[in-house]
Amino acid sequence: MTRQDFTFCGAGCAAVYLLDEGGDRLRLAEAAEGPGAGYGMPPSLRLADRSPVAEAFRTGRPHWLGPGALTVPGESGAAGAAGWEEADDETAALAKSAAGWPADTSLAVLPLGGHAGRRGCLVVAGFAPGGFDADHRLLLELYADQVAARVEAFESRLVRRGEPRPEGGAGLVPVRSGAFVVDLATGAMTADDQVLDLLGLPPGEFDGRAATLIACAVPDDIPALMSVVEPGPWAPPEHQLAFRVRCLSGELRWLGLRCRILVASDGTPGRLLGVVADAAYLRPNADEVSQVQRLSAALAGAATVREVSETAVAALRVPLGASRVAVAEVVAERLFVTLLDPPEPEAWPGLWRTEWRSEWPDAAGSALPTLRRALREGAVTAWLPGADLEPGLVDVGPGGLAVLPLQSDGRVVGVCLVGWDEEHRFGPEERSLLTAAASLVGRALMRAHTLDARTELARTLQRSLLPRTLPRLPGARAVARYLPATEGLEVGGDWYDVIPLPDRRVALVIGDVQGHSAEAATIMGQMRTAIRAYAVEGHPPDVVLSLANRLLTGMETDLFATCCYVDLDLEDGSALLVRAGHTSPLLRHPGGATEELAVRGGPPLGVVPDAQYPMTEAGLKPGTVLTLLTDGLVEAADLPLDDGMARLRTLLSAIDPADPGRAADELLTNVERRDDDVAVLLLRYDGTDVRPQRARWAVWRLPDAIVHARRFTERTLRSWGAAGPLDVPLLIVSELVTNAVAHTRGQVGLGLTLTGAKLRIAVDDSSPRGPMRPIVLDPDATSGRGLLLVKALATASGSLPFAGGKRVWAETAVELGGAGGAERPG
Repeated sequence: MTRQDFTFCGAGCAAVYLLDEGGDRLRLAEAAEGPGAGYGMPPSLRLADRSPVAEAFRTGRPHWLGPGALTVPGESGAAGAAGWEEADDETAALAKSAAGWPADTSLAVLPLGGHAGRRGCLVVAGFAPGGFDADHRLLLELYADQVAARVEAFESRLVRRGEPRPEGGAGLVPVRSGAFVVDLATGAMTADDQVLDLLGLPPGEFDGRAATLIACAVPDDIPALMSVVEPGPWAPPEHQLAFRVRCLSGELRWLGLRCRILVASDGTPGRLLGVVADAAYLRPNADEVSQVQRLSAALAGAATVREVSETAVAALRVPLGASRVAVAEVVAERLFVTLLDPPEPEAWPGLWRTEWRSEWPDAAGSALPTLRRALREGAVTAWLPGADLEPGLVDVGPGGLAVLPLQSDGRVVGVCLVGWDEEHRFGPEERSLLTAAASLVGRALMRAHTLDARTELARTLQRSLLPRTLPRLPGARAVARYLPATEGLEVGGDWYDVIPLPDRRVALVIGDVQGHSAEAATIMGQMRTAIRAYAVEGHPPDVVLSLANRLLTGMETDLFATCCYVDLDLEDGSALLVRAGHTSPLLRHPGGATEELAVRGGPPLGVVPDAQYPMTEAGLKPGTVLTLLTDGLVEAADLPLDDGMARLRTLLSAIDPADPGRAADELLTNVERRDDDVAVLLLRYDGTDVRPQRARWAVWRLPDAIVHARRFTERTLRSWGAAGPLDVPLLIVSELVTNAVAHTRGQVGLGLTLTGAKLRIAVDDSSPRGPMRPIVLDPDATSGRGLLLVKALATASGSLPFAGGKRVWAETAVELGGAGGAERPG
């Protein structure tokens, strides 16, 4: 037994009883009394007797005895310490001994150790008028937690050194300990002199504000303390924290903090009650300090939840010799596991394997009640071999298990489980490392989760602005790949598009809006939509970019965009290319040779309002691969554009063009960390098996214009081998040309396209107004019958914008069988 000056919350004596090796007695390990207390604690207590100490140990619940509760009727005087051990009824012996105590003495018996393993009891006696009130009881429970942590560290040190337990303790009772109360609504704080002494603050300099005491801590520990005195809505009701203050000598003093939040009547956090005690046993050695510093540096560079998890596993598994480590996020009381080491399912308990989803498992918190309790308490908890745990936990660490709640801003955001297969004892040095790691990993996990959420939001926005799928093309196959930047988290302005056009043509577009921001993404979406609209209207490539440039210069933005636009005829491989400040496309010829197409260009879109964009012609042979790209693929801070293009040409020569998707992937194999987005649009041109036959006719605005149009149609179809009657196509031509001549002004054109036995008839005019279809047909009306007749005769029909006007078209079948035929009059 040790005699020390002790006082805490009205108590004048504290004694620690620990379970002996036989498991049937609690033996006195250490006692501390105030000046002149003279309580006299017995050396041992039997667990089989009905004493308050034995009851508290067996039930795990504190026992509170007020003044007079330990008196025995008809007896007086002090019984002496020996009577406690030798009496059959230790409660009576305790009462006899208590007869020599002050009349107003109250007694508190608190079990040491919770669900991780009960080790003994703390007995506190002292003068408290009316007994220990609610606040004193709560503070004594927190004080018992401080004692339990010291006992656990003390016993672990003995096991690691192979030493027997000595008769006296080794600082199990934290004599240097104080209490405080914080009003969470106002920030007002009351603290006893012991707290001020531990923090190195003279009593006269304390202004009653929590911030004043928090400022005494070292800067690195202040955020964690702030999260305690300013709890968020998800903060756990209890906190356990180790922090440091710097003494006048320059030495760091380690302190332990235990506190509990009391909820007000309206459900909001009301008061915070806490205990601060000297925690020199947590002081790390030089090797631990180095490990924590390395972990802190590694976490500083971890940008994603996966990277944080990998860093935590690397810092814990090998240094601690652990058999398995799991890191998980806690979301809505479910564990979303981000990393398991080892990763094989058979290395983990059956509960985890039954909920295995994709790569990692998600375990419901309700299936692991012990783990839920540990997370609710928010303290690093360690279980020794043989602990009474559910199978989902005990099989993680049959030789020892540590649970590290990962907290940030007072909220448990994740958990780390460290398990051993062989018997493992936790020393104070190891606990110090685990506590420091939990704090560092928790803050890094929250930061990474926020960054991941922002990244996912940006990527979702990016994906929503890009085509979900690319259209099937006759005689060609197009694929696209997009990689967001890994440096920075803002959405980029890269885009691509594949736009089917009439007459088996397709427009390939790739572009890049300046910068990475929501504004850049917005401009990108507007430009993609505008270019698609201009292309579908039938404008040639140079007009499409001119209109897009005029649109962007009229917007209220300082951003500009680069763009490359290709209008490709899928039948003969002829292409018209236009470039607005963008990287030139690459061409891989069927033999494997590559070239960078020399496409004449104009300025970026949005710079010069009346800029001109000259067109360049090129021809593609079957087997040719056309590659459009953004500069993020070929240019970086350490990669000049010319070198990047040369490297990409080499890769393009070596790819197998049979699978365009795999070829596009191979072009991105060497792209790692990027400070810019990357977009690639690749098209393999094969050519069409059936080459359509086309003919065009400019319709003359004459009284007999319909006659000439019918004669042109029949002459053309006979020359293409039409053998059967042509009444249907000629009637369709008559109706479509009549509508155009009668209801529009300007030039009218007639186009015929024969693909196999399918004939497409198209009539172009300069009016953008669509053809009017009658809603109700009047038997006496003559207007509107033509379009109804065309719709009835054609297999398909419709209209679309074209070159500032419109194109009305219809399809029908023709019978083929000859190389020509006699011309019939219209």
